[in-house]
Amino acid sequence: MKKVIYSPGEPAGIGPDLIIKIACSQSWENFKIPIVSIGDPNLFLERAKLLSKKINIDEIDSICESKPNRRSVLQVIKLTKCRNTSPGKLYKSNGEYVLNNLNYAIKETIKDKKTALVTGPLSKENVISINKKFSGHTEYIQKITKSDDVLMMLASKKLKVALATTHIPLKEVHKKIRKQLIIDKVKILNKDLKEKFNINNPNIKILGLNPHAGENGKIGLEEINEIGPAIKILKNNKINVSNPISADTAFSMKVLKETDAYLGMYHDQVLPVLKALSFGDSINITLGVPIIRTSVDHGVALDIAGSNKSNTSSLELAIKTAKKLIK
Repeated sequence: MKKVIYSPGEPAGIGPDLIIKIACSQSWENFKIPIVSIGDPNLFLERAKLLSKKINIDEIDSICESKPNRRSVLQVIKLTKCRNTSPGKLYKSNGEYVLNNLNYAIKETIKDKKTALVTGPLSKENVISINKKFSGHTEYIQKITKSDDVLMMLASKKLKVALATTHIPLKEVHKKIRKQLIIDKVKILNKDLKEKFNINNPNIKILGLNPHAGENGKIGLEEINEIGPAIKILKNNKINVSNPISADTAFSMKVLKETDAYLGMYHDQVLPVLKALSFGDSINITLGVPIIRTSVDHGVALDIAGSNKSNTSSLELAIKTAKKLIK
């Protein structure tokens, strides 16, 4: 049976709020897939009170014990106590709690291919306080699943964007843009667009690193020395990729309509476009790993946690997409 395991992320943020609000809505039973949350039942009960929501906790010991969703009933697996359940303020004491929940959820999805992982937003600051090498969900999932490579893709109904580099300083990006990196990322993207999204011959647009895609070497050489040669090899392998294109013209309506996915060179090259067009209606999907993982497209939102102002649309889309991706 297909199942979803939800790791709510930072307890001081809106991750717990979102799942509570959805559980109390008609959507909960309409998902037609059991959803199990990992966390401290007291956190969910206390947050529900702040949100003026009435929920019941069905505490279970294993994802195998999950049952069909019932409105206003949250199935929960408790691993450890959440030391501080207050919303709106980060507590370093919760860092270990967050990471324990995430570790368990990842390992459960590794064991059972019919279980998908959906993640809420976490605070990198808090997790880094107990794991200095942590840089984000995507890279961490790659490590735990022992995957050779990984690709971060954000998707909405309007577009899909993937990243050649993820959470690194901008000054380091040009050092990472190498021919083999581009080849590896595009191969993952092409393979998963075919296998997970049923796109027979994906049309993939490759963005240049520099303004105007380098202007034939006048504004940088990465397009000539690294990106261009990678594209030549990919085309020889019958992968439908573009030549390096300038990011300032890549997202016109005409280009959007013909494109299945974009590969951007760095985080803030493509994500502002996606979020401007689809914020709240897009999700994060981890490609290249042996598990299904989707996530919300936003952060912890400490300023609205516990206030009923959070929007559940991204989490709902993440759950629906995770269900579709389970084969």
